[in-house]
Amino acid sequence: MRPLTEEETRTMFQKLAKYIGENIQLLVDRPDGTYCFRLHNERVYYVSEKILKLATNISGDKLVSLGTCFGKFTKTQKFRLHITALDYLAPYAKYKVWVKPGAEQSFLYGNHILKSGLGRITENTAQYQGLVVYSMADVPLGFGVAAKSTQECRKVDPLAIVVFHQADIGDGDSRDWKNTSGALTFSPGRGMGRYPTQVLETQSTQNDNPRTGIDPKWRDAG
Repeated sequence: MRPLTEEETRTMFQKLAKYIGENIQLLVDRPDGTYCFRLHNERVYYVSEKILKLATNISGDKLVSLGTCFGKFTKTQKFRLHITALDYLAPYAKYKVWVKPGAEQSFLYGNHILKSGLGRITENTAQYQGLVVYSMADVPLGFGVAAKSTQECRKVDPLAIVVFHQADIGDGDSRDWKNTSGALTFSPGRGMGRYPTQVLETQSTQNDNPRTGIDPKWRDAG
């Protein structure tokens, strides 16, 4: 686990900016604490300073994940955004698209959005702009890229593709989905019986340990 290099930070922020623009700063400067990005096993994690301090007590070969996975770097050093970042990016999205109820399942199966399934789209959306995809009930469903601008969407054929599918809540790496609550996930190794993977939850309770201020709770992450 290590901080991102300047080049890695630039590459990741360029990807995030396609969806939330200058609101990237709001991910770091939060009123509920200090948050940062860390690289571990080619994956980028969005983690609170509190969890980060706990993670330093775990050896790198035992640490599975920490915080929330935002994406990963490919072998060619391109950043690929993961669906696990959706809950953090959706509130700050500048451009959005809403799909009709009949088109939701198709999108969640990995298909592009057609004009016939388009409910509405943010005004002045440019072609190839990053979008957060919502249901008509304002539930975030995933990420997409505009295949047509807002103006073009009004004129195209009903079977024309208007949004390219990027990621949705029906997919994702199982290792990343195991931990989306900001907890530490690590493998204790041999001798743990039926607990191959453990999660240490760090929310304080009334029975906090007087030394650490934290009451560790263990559960099987299976």
